[in-house]
Amino acid sequence: MTQSIISGALAMAYFIAAMFFLKYWTAARDRLFALFATAFGLLALQRLALPYAPPDLVWLLYVVRLLAFVLIIIAIVDKNRA
Repeated sequence: MTQSIISGALAMAYFIAAMFFLKYWTAARDRLFALFATAFGLLALQRLALPYAPPDLVWLLYVVRLLAFVLIIIAIVDKNRA
């Protein structure tokens, strides 16, 4: 039960961060904010699904988490490349 509460709180925090970056993306149309919003949205979905996933498929959720962190790295590199 405690794991579900903590996972829900983290999902809410990730969702708020995604909405924060989405707000700035609509104002600035900067690709960095869009990629950050997508990454934090993926992290929120991963946290929501984690308590309900069967044990043999949990690794797939961590692949989603890895994808989110790769998106963050791509966003940072893309922003600093120019």
